[in-house]
Amino acid sequence: MTLPTLRPPGPLTAYLPGAAAETLAEHLVAFANTDGGTIVVGVDEKGRPAAGVYPDELESSLKAAERLCRPPVVVGWEQIEVEAGAAFAITVPRSPELHSLADGRVLIRVGAENRPLGGEEIRSLAATKSAGDFEAEAIPGAQRGDLDEDVIAEYVEKRQQRQRRPAAQTADELLREIGALTLAGQPTHTGLLLFGKIPQQFIPHAGLVFVKFPGTTPGGEGGLAGYGRREEFNGPLARVIEGAWQVVWSEMSVGAVVTGLERQEISEYPPFAVREALVNAVCHRDYRLRGRRIEVRMYADRLEVISPGGLPGFITLDNLVEEHFSRNPRLVAGLFQWGYIEELGLGIDRMIEDMVNAGHPPPRFKAQPFSFTVTLYNARERKAAPKWESVMNERQARALQFIREKGRITSRDYQDLCPDVSPETLRLDLNDLVNRGILLRIGAKKGTYYVIK
Repeated sequence: MTLPTLRPPGPLTAYLPGAAAETLAEHLVAFANTDGGTIVVGVDEKGRPAAGVYPDELESSLKAAERLCRPPVVVGWEQIEVEAGAAFAITVPRSPELHSLADGRVLIRVGAENRPLGGEEIRSLAATKSAGDFEAEAIPGAQRGDLDEDVIAEYVEKRQQRQRRPAAQTADELLREIGALTLAGQPTHTGLLLFGKIPQQFIPHAGLVFVKFPGTTPGGEGGLAGYGRREEFNGPLARVIEGAWQVVWSEMSVGAVVTGLERQEISEYPPFAVREALVNAVCHRDYRLRGRRIEVRMYADRLEVISPGGLPGFITLDNLVEEHFSRNPRLVAGLFQWGYIEELGLGIDRMIEDMVNAGHPPPRFKAQPFSFTVTLYNARERKAAPKWESVMNERQARALQFIREKGRITSRDYQDLCPDVSPETLRLDLNDLVNRGILLRIGAKKGTYYVIK
């Protein structure tokens, strides 16, 4: 492996110039508790080679680091080539167990940093971990012949393009590596969902239903029962995503603006926002929940994408933008290599940015115990939103939408919008918007409120 094949520092990659056992242990725990990743030792934070790390030293430090983890995090490592010598890549798999450090801290990977969890977050993550590795479980009755060779070949080709190197193993060896086949060669849930000829033969609820309603409520013309169009999509997940995207695109209205001599078409919803909502629903739904498929409902004023299963692990509506945790990491990794996910952990940010820049309200997220809904509204304003609206977190976007609807917002209003966030965090949110010239603070003490400047 060579350094250019690795991703920049982020949720899945860390660079460490040295091999201190305590620092290694923190990274092992954070990656194992989140979505796994790669720790590159012998390279600084900017990706520049740092001399002085040797294989024997790394092996010794890694063993010491593993002893600082509760339970130990089992990893492998290999030497890699860098511009000025050699470094070492430690591959940390996502663990089905909850890991902590010897001092009791439970860490997760957030962006390019390791963050400690609080009590309630630890309990939520532990509950998710206790569900077991559903993706890697073999499906009774399924055989290797139930996988589609053409779909597998397409995946292998896309994976090679993403990694910029040819596969070093056979197709079946690769399928075992990514958890699509067991060691005995039997398809797993991951294998059937990604590559199955007819996955719904074994997982009936693994499809998607699209329904278009002519008005703003479920029903047909004139308030009668019915709908304008209904489509069902089955097959491997890549085909489900593409089928859903094609039908939504075909049903979207398209307008145009003329700037100078150029005519530019503008779709009803930003394409990236729609595709991201569809991909997230397919990636992150809880496939253990039977009896309900993903639903895409298109109304005159909005598009709803409803995915069975609540938010996973420590994810809440308030940290949805900043943090990342996958319920189905193998499916996410598969669709990432396929090219359906551009950059892990950044899709929600861009979805919000594209919607706001197109003059729409930010997406609305609704989390319930057994479902998660993303709603895109098509109420485009005449004037596109200013650039600064794309540089804010999801809480601030909700506050801005509240002000547009109500005219002003108070600290109490903001706390009601974000009940699970500390008052200090919310105060800093509002101060940030004031300091950037987005909001204007009016009044003092208990009479303070904020308006758009």
